[in-house]
Amino acid sequence: MGGAAALEKLVPVLLAFGGGVLLARRKTVPAEASKAFSDYAFLFAVPCYLFGNIYAADLGALFDWRAIGGYAAAAALAVLLVALGAAAYGVREPRAVALRVMAGVQVNTAYFAVPVFITFFGTAAPIFPVLLFQVCVLSLVVIALMELGRADGGGPGARVSRALAASLATPLVLACNAGILLNLLSVHVPKVFLDGASFVGDSASPVALFALGLHLGGAGLHVRGTTREEAALIAFKCLGFPLLAWAVCAGLFGVRGHWLAYLVLIAAMPTPQNLFIFAQRYDIGVDLSASVVIKSSVVSLLLLPLWLQTVAA
Repeated sequence: MGGAAALEKLVPVLLAFGGGVLLARRKTVPAEASKAFSDYAFLFAVPCYLFGNIYAADLGALFDWRAIGGYAAAAALAVLLVALGAAAYGVREPRAVALRVMAGVQVNTAYFAVPVFITFFGTAAPIFPVLLFQVCVLSLVVIALMELGRADGGGPGARVSRALAASLATPLVLACNAGILLNLLSVHVPKVFLDGASFVGDSASPVALFALGLHLGGAGLHVRGTTREEAALIAFKCLGFPLLAWAVCAGLFGVRGHWLAYLVLIAAMPTPQNLFIFAQRYDIGVDLSASVVIKSSVVSLLLLPLWLQTVAA
């Protein structure tokens, strides 16, 4: 994909995202409305999209175990690097380290990766295996550390159980698991239901990007106030992690072709908004989380044409 083609493909992304920023800045649409749009995308539209596509997908082609193993290895190495970097920076408290690991390794799938993949590849199906790994492994580790660090809420066993239940009961995971189960069992789903899911799912991409734009337009972007720690986390998330994924997946696991492009591009997605939600819930690093979420989103968007051109080369 050449530079001109990549920019052309980027126009719908910029239109939806930029429209949200502009309307929020002009106060035509209140920035607080971003939560309603985000909830619609996260709780309904994206699950509808994923369910319909996974149900109709060739699961053998969707689950490339070499590719998934390569991404998991790259993520594990990234977790270690971020944890060591946090320790070198003087961060020792387990919950604070877990928050920084989430900032540097987890990716924004629902609000960023899904619309980008739909726009450029015509499908978001390759995101699903990474989504499950992220929610059922990475998020579970982060939530478990957060729960174990709380001063209330019962014993460690109860807290870990809550963490596991919270991770597995998200609408995205439930929709994906339902799609897999019905696909494997060859259960017939009425066409009218699939058409309805497709109709709703088609709105996921523009609504998610519009919500992200509203959020950014309302929060603003204060570059001068960026700390060295924030800059390091953003640089690792937007440059270090995708390069690491490329090196591990291609060099150690022999991943090639479309899957290598998918994995590098997924790794280049920004820090998820869930980081800010976790920070608020557990009262740890709230300002750091808000800054990294917003600024990594902008940096990822700016670097998107470069990554697209690179992985397609």
